[in-house]
Amino acid sequence: MTSDIGKPPVWFWVVAGASLLWSVAGCFAYVTQVGMDAADLAKLPQGQQDIWNMMPTWVTAAYAVAVWVGLAGSVALLLRKAWARPLFIVSLVAVVVQFGWVFLATPILETLGPSSIAFPAFIFAVAAFMVWFSGLAIRRGWLR
Repeated sequence: MTSDIGKPPVWFWVVAGASLLWSVAGCFAYVTQVGMDAADLAKLPQGQQDIWNMMPTWVTAAYAVAVWVGLAGSVALLLRKAWARPLFIVSLVAVVVQFGWVFLATPILETLGPSSIAFPAFIFAVAAFMVWFSGLAIRRGWLR
C-alpha cells in the first residue's frame, strides 16, 4: 500500500511551473539590461538614462542575486527540495535592496511618475508569495 502523505496536489505543480517561467523571464530581463550598450542606452528617455548611469554596481549585483537565486529556488521547488525556501528568502531580500535603492536614491518617481511603482511592487509581491508558498510546501510535507 502506498501513501499520498507528502504528495503535492496538481496546483502545487502549476505554481511551481509558473514560478519557473517567471524566474526565467526575470533572468532574461537581467541579461537584456546588463547587455545594453551605449546605443541601446541612448534610445531611453534622458531621465531613464540618468537613473541608469547613477546605478552603482552593487545594485546591479542585487538584481543578479534576485533573479538567479530566484531561478534556483524555482528549480528547487520543482525538485521538491526544502532549500527552495532559503533561496526564495535571499531573492526577496535582494529585491528589497535593489528596489530600495531605486526608489530611495533616484528621482524615479519624478522621472517616470507614480505608475513606476506598480511593476516593482508586483515583483516584490511575487517574491514574498514564493517565500510563503515554499514555507507552506514544507509544512505540508511536499518539500524534503
